[in-house]
Amino acid sequence: MTGSDPKKRPPYHHGDLHHALVQAGTELAREGGPSAIVLREAARRVGVSPNAAYRHFSALPELIEAVAFDALSALARSMEAEQAKCRPTGDAGRDATDRLCAVGRGYVRFALSEPGLFAVAFSPGKIAGDVSVHHSSDERHGVGDSGLMPDELLEQALDGMLAAGVLDAADRNTATLNAWAAVHGLSELLLGPMAGQTPTAQDALIDAFLDLVGRGLITRRTT
Repeated sequence: MTGSDPKKRPPYHHGDLHHALVQAGTELAREGGPSAIVLREAARRVGVSPNAAYRHFSALPELIEAVAFDALSALARSMEAEQAKCRPTGDAGRDATDRLCAVGRGYVRFALSEPGLFAVAFSPGKIAGDVSVHHSSDERHGVGDSGLMPDELLEQALDGMLAAGVLDAADRNTATLNAWAAVHGLSELLLGPMAGQTPTAQDALIDAFLDLVGRGLITRRTT
């Protein structure tokens, strides 16, 4: 077999194989979620032996964790993309609430567009940013463009509401779980029992849902 054989991939240099295996694992996750990630299959897709792959990932959970980190990074970028669409209104409270809703919209849209990666990102034992502790600061370039993970983007948005005076400080910690549970629950419903809606109906539902979540967190002041 010659080096020109199109079926034979060029060898990977040391340092590139790790990334190539993660990319292969990501492809597998897109096809079937966490259970579809198999280290030997990732090695086969890259064109190396399983022994070569085991030099970079000693066990399958390590590859799944690396794919989960990339999935969370993609989720963060989806949130940032929605926030980038927000335009100032001159009302600090409304602007802060809009940015929170944008975080939620990016979350749900990612879940619907990348269900396999979404499942990996939140596979058992993972929360919205915990895999980042297993990566060095040099590797955190893989998070969102802002350098923040999804949980950090949510916290930032809630801090914005607090600073704008529309979120009660006493509710701040509970608000994190409230907002996350709401958008995660909606994502699971739209991927499961509520799947199959038209894009127009789905978008209208997401917007109405997030508007209600945002308004529900606003501090009610008595006069």
